[in-house]
Amino acid sequence: MEIGISTFLETTPNPATGEVISHAERLRNAVEEIVLADQVGLDVYGIGEHHRADYAASAPAVILAAAAPLTKRIRLTSAVTVLSSDDPVRVFQQFATVDGLSNGRAEIMAGRGSFIESFPLFGYDLEDYDTLFDEKLELLLALRESEKVTWRGGAHRPAIEGRGVYPRPVQQPLPVWIASGGNPESVVRAGMLGLPLALAIIGGMPEQFAPLVALYKEAASRAGHDPSKLEIATHSHGFVGDTTEQAAELFFPPTQAQMNVIGRERGWGHYSRAAFDAARTLRGALYVGDPEFVAEKILLLRKNLGVTRFFLHINVGTMPHRDVLHAIELLGTRVAPIVRAELAKQEANG
Repeated sequence: MEIGISTFLETTPNPATGEVISHAERLRNAVEEIVLADQVGLDVYGIGEHHRADYAASAPAVILAAAAPLTKRIRLTSAVTVLSSDDPVRVFQQFATVDGLSNGRAEIMAGRGSFIESFPLFGYDLEDYDTLFDEKLELLLALRESEKVTWRGGAHRPAIEGRGVYPRPVQQPLPVWIASGGNPESVVRAGMLGLPLALAIIGGMPEQFAPLVALYKEAASRAGHDPSKLEIATHSHGFVGDTTEQAAELFFPPTQAQMNVIGRERGWGHYSRAAFDAARTLRGALYVGDPEFVAEKILLLRKNLGVTRFFLHINVGTMPHRDVLHAIELLGTRVAPIVRAELAKQEANG
């Protein structure tokens, strides 16, 4: 089971002081985080694309490329690429470049995006939300299959006739994941295409996603794919501290501040401490605690959903860089070894 980090490179105001970190500093911090994650043995680092003032990650491939030559083992992925509002040729070229710089460690996690700022920014109509993704995913998959591409075109993009697309990636094929917030159609699409699936689980109980996992595997099986060979990832908010109490006290204020900003935009209710505390219990969706507790929650997730990869989204709102680095260190040196040892023991015992 792989364990890693996901982030949107938050640049939200400090809830105590109102101070806002610059985009430039947050970008540099991200590279330092990726290097540390690699050094402490984490498996993957993912950056989500956003086009807002409170996030610095509008170009994940560029950031991952900056870190690629500085790392040795960690996989580098978008989390997610908003494929609907991007050009699949450029997406493929960018991540093929990251793949070359990292010598075969790049991945694309493609999604429709839970934020919509990129659609008007790049001139797309939100009414085409679904058809844009379907069409562009088809082209992206065609691009990774062969050096010269012939594609018939669609409603949103002209055809391509026998054009070469370069550079070619080290990996054949370049991994493409489908990301879903729990939409059954997205899950079925991933299964039918035989693509790995990433589920964002940021509320409720993770075990409630078991029917979606079953639906994914059923769709894969109907399409002729072996479900046992498909990878499933989850992405959840959380934070690792030396003690569970410390982790909760550090993580709650910036999380509450950002969740209330997003909540006002989307009509959600006030994010309270009671809701936070309920979500960080053993069966909740927040992975906040000391290394032993976070490891216990990841193992429960593995038992209930059979996931092969877990992303911990550490900073929902801006947190001090030193605290984020310490959480990454604990995840790599304390949490991951507990999980790996327990899974190895289970495998040995049949």
